[in-house]
Amino acid sequence: MNAVLKIFFFIIISTSNSIRAQEDIGGFLLDQSISRSGYEFYYQLSMLWQDIPNTSGASVVIKETLIPRAGTVLKVELNNKIVYQTFMGRRLKPIDEQVEQAAITLVNLIASNNFSEFNQDMASSGL
Repeated sequence: MNAVLKIFFFIIISTSNSIRAQEDIGGFLLDQSISRSGYEFYYQLSMLWQDIPNTSGASVVIKETLIPRAGTVLKVELNNKIVYQTFMGRRLKPIDEQVEQAAITLVNLIASNNFSEFNQDMASSGL
């Protein structure tokens, strides 16, 4: 039995090392929404998030705050900074445009963050 377990763990470790070499782990996308439209926003953004390159090190949180009798405010945070905010009414309506705008904002910010990481002269002085 011990020999079988040793072989099993060896196979798992060897395959996990080869997978790590082939694929980088991307950034995190966390959902803290509370409404149906918030969940839909998260789902659509997560589909777009998979296609965004160079997201390693980025953590995105979708937070939703209830406004009594008015709807909710949905915020998208990138590394603990609010980068996108939108109002979601009480009634369900298409949110495709809002999701696309949030995704474009994230792509632009991640691209500018990656650029400033690799170019130290630009990052510190802004010149």
